[in-house]
Amino acid sequence: MYGMLYESVQHYVQEEYGKDVWRKVCRIVDCKHNSFKTHQIYPDKLMPDIAAALSACTGESFDFCMNFFGKCFVRFFSNFGYDKMIRSTGRYFCDFLQSIDNIHLIMRFTYPKMKSPSMQLTSMDDSGAVILYRSGRTGMSKYLIGQMTEVAREFYGLEIKAYVIESQNDISGGTAGPIKLTEGPLTVIVKYRLDFDNTEYMAKRVNTVAHPSQVKMPSVDLNVFLELFPFTFVLNHDMKITHAGEKVVETWIMHNPGANPKAFIGTHVTNLFYCRRPKDTTIDWDTLIQMRTVLFEFELIRTGHNRLAYDAVLNMDFENYDDMLLNEAQALALAKAQEFSDNNVDDLDDGTSEVEIDPATGQRRASQGLRSILLKGQMFYIKDVDSLIFLCSPLIENLDELHSIGLYLNDLNPHGLSRELVMAGWQHCSKLEIMFEKEEQRSDELEKSLELADSWKKQGDELLYSMIPRPIAERMRVSNEHVCQSFEEVSVIFIEVMNIYDSGSTNVQEAMQAVNTLNQVFSALDEEIISPFVYKVETVGMVYMAVSGAPDINPLHAQHACDLALRVIKKVKAHNLPDVAIRVGINSGPVVAGVVGMKVPRYCLFGDTVNTASRMESSCDPWKIQLSTYTAEKVRDVGYKVEARGTVNVKGKGEMETYWLVDGPED
Repeated sequence: MYGMLYESVQHYVQEEYGKDVWRKVCRIVDCKHNSFKTHQIYPDKLMPDIAAALSACTGESFDFCMNFFGKCFVRFFSNFGYDKMIRSTGRYFCDFLQSIDNIHLIMRFTYPKMKSPSMQLTSMDDSGAVILYRSGRTGMSKYLIGQMTEVAREFYGLEIKAYVIESQNDISGGTAGPIKLTEGPLTVIVKYRLDFDNTEYMAKRVNTVAHPSQVKMPSVDLNVFLELFPFTFVLNHDMKITHAGEKVVETWIMHNPGANPKAFIGTHVTNLFYCRRPKDTTIDWDTLIQMRTVLFEFELIRTGHNRLAYDAVLNMDFENYDDMLLNEAQALALAKAQEFSDNNVDDLDDGTSEVEIDPATGQRRASQGLRSILLKGQMFYIKDVDSLIFLCSPLIENLDELHSIGLYLNDLNPHGLSRELVMAGWQHCSKLEIMFEKEEQRSDELEKSLELADSWKKQGDELLYSMIPRPIAERMRVSNEHVCQSFEEVSVIFIEVMNIYDSGSTNVQEAMQAVNTLNQVFSALDEEIISPFVYKVETVGMVYMAVSGAPDINPLHAQHACDLALRVIKKVKAHNLPDVAIRVGINSGPVVAGVVGMKVPRYCLFGDTVNTASRMESSCDPWKIQLSTYTAEKVRDVGYKVEARGTVNVKGKGEMETYWLVDGPED
C-alpha cells in the first residue's frame, strides 16, 4: 500500500486518540516509521496490524477501527485535491459508484504500483444500490464501508447504511491474500448493500420516458456503428462475436498470420481477447449486462510470428473465401510470410521464434514482432438485436507505439480525438526526451559539483583538524561556542631545534636554507605524532610543542610523551643534518586547554605545567631529554631508564632537581 493511506491513519489516530496512543500502537506492531512518505510502498499487513493494536489500546472492535481508517482516508485525500475529482464524477452518489473503477484507472498514472480493487454497481433501486467488490487483498471489506459512508456524507450529503450480503475468500484481520486450497488464483469477492435515498437518481436517470421525437426516429443499421467504430465488436448471449469492425479484424489477422481469417466471427471473445480490466471479471452475459457503465480493457491475443504461423499463411487459399477477400491485412500477412520464408530458409526449425541480433549485446534474441493491441471502451446493450456492443478505441500513446502495433493514423476512429491524441503524445514524448536529456546533463553536472564539494570539504576538515583537535572542532560545530576545559594531568613536550640559524646574519640565502632545514626537522617530528596518544599543539620559531593526555584523556600520558621524545631524537639523528641538534623537555601536571582566536583559531594550553616544561627544554643540553622530578618518577616506576642530573637553576622557579631520560623500558 502507498504511504498516503498510512499517513491518513497516523494523522487522525493522533488527532482522535492522542500521540501517546499512536506511539503505543507503533510499539505493539513494531513500526519503526516516525512518518510515512506519500509515494512509498509499505507492507499491506501493516494496516490490519495497526487496527488490531488500536483495538487493544482503545477497547474498540477491530471492524470499528478498520471502518474508522476508511473514513480517515476520505477526509485526508482532500488535502491533495482529490475531493474535486470525486465531486466531478456526477451529481448523484450512484454516479460516483459507477465511476470508482475509472477513478482507480486514472490514479494509476500518479501511483503506478497501486493494486486497486475492482468495484461495479450491479443493481439500483429507490432505496439504495448493490456493489460488487473484487480484490487480491483480504480483510479490507470494513475499510471500504468506511470509505463509502464518508464519501456519501461528505460529498453528497447522504447518510447511508452499508453492510455485507455475500462474501467469498475474505479473511477478517489480514491482507496477505486469499488462502489457495486449489490451483489457480483466488479473488476476494464481497457484495455490499448500500441503503440510502436514491429516488431522485432513479427518477431522472433510470425511470425516464423517451421523448416522442426520439421514439419516432428510424432504426439505425448495425453496420453504421461498425463504420463509426472500426475496432468495435458485437457479442451475443454466448459471448461469441457476431459482428466486428473492419480494423479490428485486420489487426487480428496481422497479429495472427497463421489463423483462418473467417475464424474471428463466431469465436468466443475470451479466445481472441484477454480482459485486463476489470481484473478477474467473469466474462458472461449476466456479468457484463450489469457492468455497462464500467470501462473495459481487452488485449488482443496473438499466436506469434514463427515458422508454423507463416507457413500457414503461405499455404492458405484466400481466393476461396466468399466476402472476406484479400484485404490490406491479409496482403501484409502474405508479404511478411514470404519475406520470412526467403530470409530464414535454414535458420530455424518449425515452431521456433524468429531471432535477430541484439545490437547492445551482440547476442541472438527472440524477435518481439508487432506489439499486442489494447482496446479500451464501454459495453452497451442493443435491444433491437439483443446483443452487447463493445464501443472502443485502441490505446495508443504516440507514433512509435502506433507503428509497433502495425497501424496508421488513418486506421483510427475518424471522430473523437484519437488521432490528435497520438500526435500530441508524440510531440509531448519528443519534448520529454529533450527535457530528460537536459536533466541527465544537469544531473551529471550536479554529481560532479557534489564530488568537488566533498573534496573541498575533506580538505577543509583536514586543515581545520590540523589547527584544532577533531573532538574539539566537532563540539564547536554543534554548539558554536569556543570549548575550554581543564585536565587534571597531562604531559607537555617542548622540542627545540638548535644551531640552525644565526640571528645576526643578514644573508638571505642562509635564511632560506634555515627555513628548508627547519621544515625537514618539523616534518620528521610530525611523522612521529601518533593520534590520539600525542597531539601537536603548535610551533613557535624553532620550538615544537606537543601534549599527551589532552584533548583525549590518556592515563599513560607520561609514557607516551617519553616514547615520542626517544623516537624524535633517533629520527633527527638519522637525517645527518650538519650542525643541527635538538633538545627536549617534558613536564607533567594539570593544565587548562581551549581554542583561542577567531581568524586563525588555535588550540592552546595554559598553566604552570606548560611553563615548567618550557624551562625543562631551555635548560637542556643538545641531544638530551630532560624530565621534571614528577615526570621522572612516573616513568621510572614503569621501567624507563632515567639518570639524575642534579639541581638546575630554572628561571622563575629557582633550583629544581631534574633527570635525563636515557632509554625506554626493556621489552
